[in-house]
Amino acid sequence: MFVENFRAMNSEIILAAEGETSQVESGFAAVKKFIDTSEKRFTRFSSQSELSQLNRWAGAWFQASPELFEVVKTAQFYFKKTNGLFDPSILTYLKNAGYVRSMDEIRRLGTVPGPASHSPISVSTFASVELNETNMSIRLPADLQIDLGGIAKGWIAERAAYLLSQYTSACAVSAGGDMFLVGYPQGMDYWEVGLEDPRDPQVDITTLLLQEGAVATSSVAKRIWKQGTTLRHHLIDPRTGEPADTLWLSVTVLAPQAAAAETFAKAFLIASEEEARALGEQNPELTVIAVDRNGNLLNLVKPLESLNVTH
Repeated sequence: MFVENFRAMNSEIILAAEGETSQVESGFAAVKKFIDTSEKRFTRFSSQSELSQLNRWAGAWFQASPELFEVVKTAQFYFKKTNGLFDPSILTYLKNAGYVRSMDEIRRLGTVPGPASHSPISVSTFASVELNETNMSIRLPADLQIDLGGIAKGWIAERAAYLLSQYTSACAVSAGGDMFLVGYPQGMDYWEVGLEDPRDPQVDITTLLLQEGAVATSSVAKRIWKQGTTLRHHLIDPRTGEPADTLWLSVTVLAPQAAAAETFAKAFLIASEEEARALGEQNPELTVIAVDRNGNLLNLVKPLESLNVTH
């Protein structure tokens, strides 16, 4: 298995593939170029990105690329599917919490200034975003801006894995907490993937034996910073506008598509017990693994005994 690591999207990117050396090298090069192009399209930390242009055009129709249109359309679908717990229209709340620089920059600084004043909160919701399928244009409400960070990262990981699969017999792409698997390592009918302990990122709490598809983890213990003297994290509860007060340290979701894994990981992490139960009943096909503050594992949809795990 060939493996390559590099930094992109403020995350550690891992490419893994089996096959002939020259083919794998060509595949890795193609994927790195694709990820670079995609990051420039979807980042909110560059005024030149297509996402930043869309936000500046709020209130008017914006002619989107097929890629941006697809991700916004997918985001709208999962906004409804998660009962609004996944909500890309929390950008103002993120900024008010101090997430105004990339995570790599924040980690270098260690802290961010407390806000002198809060930005005005939108009265519109993500449900008000309009899409024109005919010419792939998007209109955001004039008072609303969006952040596609997580869902775009999952979309990029899935697209990158399928691109890499054109050069290899089996491959995986991991982008921070998002991973997509295509094919299987030689002689195996599953992938072994370590599930990180949110209390200690250097330790795996268990090993999952996975089929093809997506796995995404959302955690309140990873992207953290101090705003003045207050510890903050990036998972905003759209109902309060504040970093979420969660029952779990992390939630991992297994699903056929990266967008489903990514958005439901956030939704289950933010959800109350009652909301999590309802989400599980509405989406029984999901595998949802929560890690509590003592390091205990719990599957929020199926009995934990049904999981393929090793210790």
